Amino acid sequence: MAELVDIAERVLGLARDNEQVEIYAVHDRETEVRAYGGEVESFSSAESQGVGVRVVVGGRQGFAWAGTLDADVLAETMADARDNAQFGTVDEHAGIAEPDGVEPALFELFDAALLDFATDKKIDLAIELERLTLAADSRIIGIESAEYVDTVHEYAIVSTSGIRRTGRETGCFVSVYTLAEENGETQNGFGWSVGRAPAELDIERCARESAERATRLLGAKKPSTERLTVVLTPWVTAQFLGILGSTLSGESVLKGRSLFADRLGDLVAPEFFTLVDDPTWRDSYTATTVDGEGLATRRNVLIGDGRIERFLHNAYTARRTGTRSTGSAVRGGFKSTPGVGPMSLQLVPGTATQPELVAGIDHGLLVQDVSGLHSGVNPVSGDFSTGAEGLMIRGGALAEPVRELTIASTIQKMLLDVVAIGGDVEWLPMSAAGVSMVVADITMSGA
Repeated sequence: MAELVDIAERVLGLARDNEQVEIYAVHDRETEVRAYGGEVESFSSAESQGVGVRVVVGGRQGFAWAGTLDADVLAETMADARDNAQFGTVDEHAGIAEPDGVEPALFELFDAALLDFATDKKIDLAIELERLTLAADSRIIGIESAEYVDTVHEYAIVSTSGIRRTGRETGCFVSVYTLAEENGETQNGFGWSVGRAPAELDIERCARESAERATRLLGAKKPSTERLTVVLTPWVTAQFLGILGSTLSGESVLKGRSLFADRLGDLVAPEFFTLVDDPTWRDSYTATTVDGEGLATRRNVLIGDGRIERFLHNAYTARRTGTRSTGSAVRGGFKSTPGVGPMSLQLVPGTATQPELVAGIDHGLLVQDVSGLHSGVNPVSGDFSTGAEGLMIRGGALAEPVRELTIASTIQKMLLDVVAIGGDVEWLPMSAAGVSMVVADITMSGA
């Protein structure tokens, strides 16, 4: 990290007195192994480094980036960002982030064990995951993919406003997509496990759950159309939270893309429903101590006790709305300027297990997976409609599998119709944690 800091400081030294300048320097390494047929189907190991430069002068912003740490190129990058600012539109709210006095949380996101994990062991892990999955059930006839992925992320953010932040993070996960067959019918299943280092991965559970998800859908039929209570599995809930979280960003509000734009303080869910964005929770795969502008991340309660408490902001959207940044600037890398959005969404969990939640439902549906979620949800109107598959619930027990169905409601109604939240928190390779959630009065459209 010392090299990144030195480079960022040197580039910052080229700033002129009338300029606001932010330097974002990154060094990333990633490995991906995919196994098939007991052998390596594909292997990639990539390394990237570069710098993004933001210059704000007179309310005009310019940006440029370079995929190298070469001093001469970076000097040109600063000049390019300065030139680009001349063509920017004047915006009185444009500017870099200012220090806000919030210190980053003290927890470790870097595990050196990942760096010491040899390439052949990564390959062995992916191959063993495939083997375990195939052995989990005689009806498993193939593996679409069994993979191991890891990342090492190092960064430095410095600015003329006095921000000086550095960090390094490691992460890895395994995932497997399974194909099961019985009586000429095939079904898919999936499993995953995440960690900071390979020792935290549970490939046995990953294999077992993938096989279970595939085999329990064998024999699935198209159900009748009716209204019923659904139990969203952690995987589905996490995807739903991702949609919900996007409507609670300051950027969505400013662009008129949020159904909650004028509803701060409104009761939108039961009092036991609390949604937080908390990148300071180490177990989260997307945990981080610093946001994309160098401000400390923090626990932000978005919906507290059923009421909308706040929207997420970066420095720009905060200025536009007359509030403060929530430490929620997000970046796609050194090639992009900061946006705003959730980093680690979580529902405050209940205590019930998924079987206990199912046991309390006389007639309903366990939704195992959904398809077309993003295209089937309107973040402005709240209309919600998505393809799904799962198992019927009859008399408090899982019953016959169903597929080729659609579940529909609105986001507003779904939130108000939440009946219970489970205690089965699952950390996923995405920016939301999963937990089982029971929602009443959903339309299931089938035959």
